[in-house]
Amino acid sequence: EKLRVGQPTISTQIKNLEESFNHSLFVRKSRGLHLTEAGKVVLDYANQIFSLGNELMEVVRDETFSKRSQVQIGALDSVPKSLVQSLIHSAQKIAPCSITVLEGGGDYLFRELLAHRIDLVISNFPPTVGDTKQYFSRLLAKIPITVFSTKKFKSLKKNFPKSLQDQPFIMPSLHSKLRHDLNHFFQTNEITVDVLIETQDTSIQKLLGNEGMGLVPLPEFAGKELIKQGKLIKIGSLQGVTEDFWLITSPRKFSNPIAETLMDSFEWKT
Repeated sequence: EKLRVGQPTISTQIKNLEESFNHSLFVRKSRGLHLTEAGKVVLDYANQIFSLGNELMEVVRDETFSKRSQVQIGALDSVPKSLVQSLIHSAQKIAPCSITVLEGGGDYLFRELLAHRIDLVISNFPPTVGDTKQYFSRLLAKIPITVFSTKKFKSLKKNFPKSLQDQPFIMPSLHSKLRHDLNHFFQTNEITVDVLIETQDTSIQKLLGNEGMGLVPLPEFAGKELIKQGKLIKIGSLQGVTEDFWLITSPRKFSNPIAETLMDSFEWKT
């Protein structure tokens, strides 16, 4: 849209804004202006302000006065889809709302949370970005880890877990807490396994396990459906190894009431 103001006026307004924020919003590169990191943050908030302004006009014009709340949820790639689904259902039971789910790595999602661009993060490890005092975290569940496989590995049930020696495994990625805990378990029990595939996506782990490519260590509930379908069997549980799931938010001046209620009362029934 045209602003219908001259370039000198815009330049003056930008300069005043930069002085007000005490930060440069633009940097000159290759004969053009590019946003600085501070400029990107300001632009994001400006877009939200304009969006809310437009929404306000629509609500008042339509005389419905029934603003639908927005809930922004961040979910790690490694988090079970059933947990995300359960959180969405719980949010919609609290009040009519529009929900956006953003998937990604932990560092990225925690930065988005601190910038208040998302309301909640579902994670399988506590916050790792910034000061931990900047977060509110609640442990949702500690789920025992079980080794699943196709029936061709059923003989490994005997003498478990020593029977896992030199067996092929489909493992979570090295950077994950669960992988660290699995490595610790095997080292403590003097077991060496053959890591064939590493992936953080539990859906891929189950698909490859279903093909018989190797053994898959998963939260106990994750293999239940495949066991019912006769695709996988339970080899055994790894004593003392669990995967923890957290719901995390960051305090803000104006909190999202739905997110606040979820932080206080959401329960995940596995």
